[in-house]
Amino acid sequence: MKRSRFSDEQIIAIVKEQEAGMATAEVCRRHGISLATFYKWKAKYGGLEVSEAKRLRSLEDENAKLKKLLAEAMLDIAVLKDISAKNGDARREAECGCPCPGAVRAERAAGVQSDRCCQAGGSL
Repeated sequence: MKRSRFSDEQIIAIVKEQEAGMATAEVCRRHGISLATFYKWKAKYGGLEVSEAKRLRSLEDENAKLKKLLAEAMLDIAVLKDISAKNGDARREAECGCPCPGAVRAERAAGVQSDRCCQAGGSL
């Protein structure tokens, strides 16, 4: 995202100029900004002091880093699950000799695996 050409301190000073009684159009003209930009700044920085704005900026930066770490972790988990599922299919195929992907061996009522594959006549 493109950084503003104004610092947080400058933005707060511009907003305070308008709050002190200067016309909004005059403030925007003096500083070379649009009305939309001014009102966006006023919504974000209105009523803040410089120290609070610096803390807000640092929290936003930290939040962005944490979101990036979370996205990377979720991607790693998805890849590991995909690899695990593929390895599980290959292992089941090797155990029962069934060439079909995702073959599940039939189980008896006691929970013991049967020698029959689900595709070879066994039922679940």
